Amino acid sequence: MLYLITGGSGSGKSEYAERLAVDRHQKRIAGKLYYIATMYPLKDGETQSRIERHRSMRKDKGFETIECCSGLERITAKSGDVLLLECMSNLLANEMYLESGRIKAKGTDSFSQIWDAILQPVLNLAERAGDIILVTNEVFSDGIEYEAETETYIRLLGTINQKLAAAAEGVVEVVCGIPLAVKGELRC
Repeated sequence: MLYLITGGSGSGKSEYAERLAVDRHQKRIAGKLYYIATMYPLKDGETQSRIERHRSMRKDKGFETIECCSGLERITAKSGDVLLLECMSNLLANEMYLESGRIKAKGTDSFSQIWDAILQPVLNLAERAGDIILVTNEVFSDGIEYEAETETYIRLLGTINQKLAAAAEGVVEVVCGIPLAVKGELRC
């Protein structure tokens, strides 16, 4: 089953997604619990601090971490596995801006590239795994006008979120630490 968890920065979405993943894994007879970390490990203090905070949050929860900044199609899963992908906005940025990324076109061509680089690999994993929980960011409601490059990123992330929400069994928005079911029922 596919779950999409969204929320603003500091909303509690990561904590909720981890609880959901652990809960779904505990209800399975077999399979592993994977954390797919998409943040590119820049050597700056802020990035390293965020990575360490997330490692600390999931410590002792049973996750096996897979570092995957781009090339999501390389990840394999078995039918009992539970996958938590943290997070879609990092994965998109990596696919757009890293040398290894596959979203290089601008305009309408970039929409077909998100299918190949992100959407199809996620849907393939959802077919193979027991559960896949995707964390994404709510970056669409600030009303600020951005440079064209940032606007392209926001539009692509919006498209990704819409497509994944349509395919998901459950969509949850976390607001101030409170999970709100947008589609389906709350699972934990």
